[in-house]
This record gives sequence, C-alpha cells and structure tokens, in this order.
Amino acid sequence: MDKITFLGAGSTVFAKNVLGDCMQTDALREFEYALYDIDEVRLEESYSMLSILNKNTNSGKAKIKKYTDRVEALRDAKYVINAIQVGGYDPCTITDFEIPEKYGLRQTIGDTVGIGGIFRALRTIPVMQEFVRDMEKVCPDAIFLNYTNPMAMLTMAMLKSSPIQTIGICHSVQVCVPQLLYRLGLPQDGVRYKIAGINHMAWLLEITRHGKDYYPEIKERAVTGPIIKPYTREMLKDYPQLLYPEYDFTPEKHDDLVRFEIMKQFGYYVTESSEHNAEFMPYFIKKNHPELLEKYQIPLNEYIRRCKVQIDHWKSLRDELVCDENLTHNRTHEYPSYILEALETGKTFTFAGNVMNQGLIENLPKDCCVEVTCVVDQGKIQPCVVGSLPHQLAALNMGNIGMQQLTVDAALTGKKECIYQAAMLDPHTASELTIDEIRSMVDDLIEAHGTWLPKYC
Repeated sequence: MDKITFLGAGSTVFAKNVLGDCMQTDALREFEYALYDIDEVRLEESYSMLSILNKNTNSGKAKIKKYTDRVEALRDAKYVINAIQVGGYDPCTITDFEIPEKYGLRQTIGDTVGIGGIFRALRTIPVMQEFVRDMEKVCPDAIFLNYTNPMAMLTMAMLKSSPIQTIGICHSVQVCVPQLLYRLGLPQDGVRYKIAGINHMAWLLEITRHGKDYYPEIKERAVTGPIIKPYTREMLKDYPQLLYPEYDFTPEKHDDLVRFEIMKQFGYYVTESSEHNAEFMPYFIKKNHPELLEKYQIPLNEYIRRCKVQIDHWKSLRDELVCDENLTHNRTHEYPSYILEALETGKTFTFAGNVMNQGLIENLPKDCCVEVTCVVDQGKIQPCVVGSLPHQLAALNMGNIGMQQLTVDAALTGKKECIYQAAMLDPHTASELTIDEIRSMVDDLIEAHGTWLPKYC
C-alpha cells in the first residue's frame, strides 16, 4: 500500500482539507495516510476526524494511521506533506512581535520576511533538516511538499542541504486573479494570465480576457471602483478571523489599498495580500508617518489578532470536526491532491510551485527560491522558464532575496553575523531602525527564543 505522510497533522482543519481531498481522488483512495504530530492530543483529534471521513466519504478504503515516531511515519512514504509551526503562537509568535515593537518596529503578519520571518525560519529550518535526514534514510525517493512559512527560506534551505525533491506550495497565486477580478466586479470568463516572482511577492505579469490585454481595464476599475470585499458570507461565518474593522468599501477606502498602490507605482499587481506587502517594502509602515496606517488601512499585529481569534474559535470548531459522526467533505482547490493525482495517473496538472531558480527567472540569482508555474506531466514535476522580470519588479524581489539568502546561510552555518546582516538588509527594518538598534534587537530575540534556536557563534 502506497503511503502519504502528513507532518504537522495536528493542524486539523488543514488535514481535513488536504487529506480529505485525497480521499475524494480515485487514484489516492486506497493509500495509507500516516499522521504525525508532536502534540498527541491534536494528533488524536485529527486521527478521529479523518477516520470518520474515511468511513463516510471513502467507504473505508484508506488506511488511517497515527504515529508518535517520526521515522516510522516516514518509512516507505511516497509523498510527504509538511504543515508544521515550530514554537507556535505562544511563545514564539508573541516573541516575534513583542520584542521588535519595543524597538519601534511594527509588523502585520511577520511570517514571511522581515524580522518575524527571519526568526520563524531560524527555528524551523533545523527541524525540517531533521525531517529530510530521516527521509534520506527511510524514503529517499519521496516528494516533499512544503506548506510551512516562511516558504522561500524553508524551501531554499531544504534544497541546499538535501537531495530530497522539495516543492513549496502556497495559496497566494491560486487565489490572486479570482479575488482581484471579483473585488473589482469584473468578468472572469476567458481569462488567461502569467504569474512569477518570489513567494508572497510574485507578480501578475500578463492578464488577458478573450485574447485582449485586461490590465488597462483592471487599473481603471481600481481607481473608479466598485470595490467589493473578497470574502463570501460563508467564508466569514466559518473563519471570523478574516473580518476587518467595519467600514464602507469604496475606491478610496478598502482592504487592498497597498496592492493597488504598488500596481499604480510599479505597473503590476502583486499576489499576496495588502497586509503582507505592507511590511515587505519600506513605504507603508513608518513610525514618523502614522497617517499612512489609516490611509492604506494597514492592520498592525494582524497575525496576532488572527491567532487569538482562531484559538478562541477552536473549541466549537473542534466539536464540529471531531465529534460529528456524519462529517463529510467535498474536494477543495488545495494543490496536493491534484499534484499527487497527476503524478499517479499521468494526467497533466499545472500549479504555482516554489523551487530553486536555476535560470528560470534570468534576472534573479540562480541560488534563490522563486515561485513559478510548474507542470506535472508523465510522473514528473517540471518548473517553467519565465525569462526576465521587468526591472522594477526584479529590484523589489531582490530587496527580500538578500535577506532570505543570509537567513538560510545563518541556519546552515551557525554564524550569528549572518542573522545581523539579514535583518539589516530587510527593507522595512532598515527603513525604521539604526544599525545599533537592529543588532540589539537581534540579540534580544535570540536570548528570548532560548532553546527554540540552536547556538550561533
């Protein structure tokens, strides 16, 4: 029996979507689903939920097994899906936000770039290195699908330190165009587009409708409106963490102002949300210009808020998922089941993947991690060549790539100086703090993390 191993299976909602999708896929119905998590309570909850789903939606064809021994969970796996969070909300995410804030450095999400992304990577890379070392021994031919952030840094580190085939997958590209067009009230039929860049900062390079350039109409509508909130009532009911402060949505005041401003100034729409991109660049969160927060509707500490909402909401959601003997599932748009189906059947499937550049984007470094179209065909995953990005877009990407590379260097070499340099190169951090402040903040973060980080020299 072939085997899919899910690392971080205590992420119950995510496990439901990803593995529930697999159970709805003919080619994957009879696999073993191996569940592993260090939190045995959450592991048991996911096991119970998936066992119910297997019975109700898959006639019990899959074999659901839970493991507390990671090596055994990985042994002979054909595919491995990773969705861990090292250090969790408390204490590590809180630390990532509270210490920088003492220095006047404010964040929105803090999981991709910037000081929050750096330290999330530093505590996560050693754990994921343990994963791939285990895989090299017990499932060396397995494909490793990484969902964990910071996506680019983690995927880069894995590919630099192990021969295990690692692909990073993210939602941003998948939802970028549908949400943009829905938000602007524009038709979506006959639309084709091309996206490439780095994770959470990939670019909508081309978009046509029925063969005609769609960008002029998109840019005009972004100025004139209408602007529609891109979440349905059902999404808001199930995920109240998506709620923003109430206000009227108009062209002048809505929740995508940062991305629209980036499109206005640089000519292209960026894939990830405005609250993310507000901290990816040095233009929007500035202690000497507090008016920008209102102007661009920037929600500071947004990730902290969402975590609290999710924690408060978990008990009722847990009861719905774990205790419902009639629980069912409909296949979602998450990538893994479609990728694995294509690998198993020979079907063709196209998705946005995070891979080492190796010349795919000519004007970005070959040894950085890029997000490009990947094609699954004839049992292989092949990333597609993009060519060159417009210079302004490559420059914006480069502002984050240097930080990513140095963070990975720090994790792989144990050199503290690389952490300082990574933080100094982050555009947002550099725009707000002095060199001495940055070095002091890094020292405080290292001390506060304690045993969550390895020793650096």
